[in-house]
Amino acid sequence: MQSGASTAKNTVQSLAKGFRLLEAFTAQEPELTMAEAARRAGLDNATAFRFLNTLVDIGYVQRVPDTRLFRLSTKVLDLGFNAIAHSDLRTRARPILRELVGEVSEAASIGVLEGGDILYAERIQAGLTRLGVDIRIGSRVPAYCTAVGHAILAWLPRETQIRILESQPRRKLTDTTMTDLDAILARLAQVHDKGYAVSNQETVSGLYVIAAPVLDIDGIPVAGLSVASPAFRTSLAQFEAATVEPVRMAARSLSKVLA
Repeated sequence: MQSGASTAKNTVQSLAKGFRLLEAFTAQEPELTMAEAARRAGLDNATAFRFLNTLVDIGYVQRVPDTRLFRLSTKVLDLGFNAIAHSDLRTRARPILRELVGEVSEAASIGVLEGGDILYAERIQAGLTRLGVDIRIGSRVPAYCTAVGHAILAWLPRETQIRILESQPRRKLTDTTMTDLDAILARLAQVHDKGYAVSNQETVSGLYVIAAPVLDIDGIPVAGLSVASPAFRTSLAQFEAATVEPVRMAARSLSKVLA
């Protein structure tokens, strides 16, 4: 095992600072001034200025015309999409997800836990555009308020659940979003007992979601599989009754093919 000194010696700090600047831009705040990006990355303004100019020159950051703002370019997506495109999970999940999309469910997705977020690795969608739902491959949503997030978190140790749930502010995205830590932990215990998670418009108003965990041979969650339907088409009870078993069977099938 490398010592701390050895690890530091082999680390390029300037490269790490560049990535911290890229990570300063989020879906909630995609455009930042140089000073805002510097503050979020923990850098002084002069250093951030040099790094942002370099990132602009090589195409990973863009200047917003006629403003002092910067934003990520689509070139950044290539890094994530290249990783996702070669994912065995995505390849194996696609045919299983297609079978879930039909009269009741308008979308089926696979998401993985990354930090405090769910990263969508694959999604088959037949509708939902009228609800303004714009979740694509590579999209991130907070784990604390999503059915996929709950389906994964429920199979993790309690201390890990707390660490992940405390890793970012828990804001109310809709009227039904649960933000209290103890309430979410109690919900996760219920999810584990039932074997699946339900979202009653907790991430997007007007959207029901059911999700189940995809487990490895040791029972560790590697992903969550979900289906979604607009609330105006059905009641939550009807949606749950129609989709729980297909979703759980699909998650088990994916677990087997990934084993």
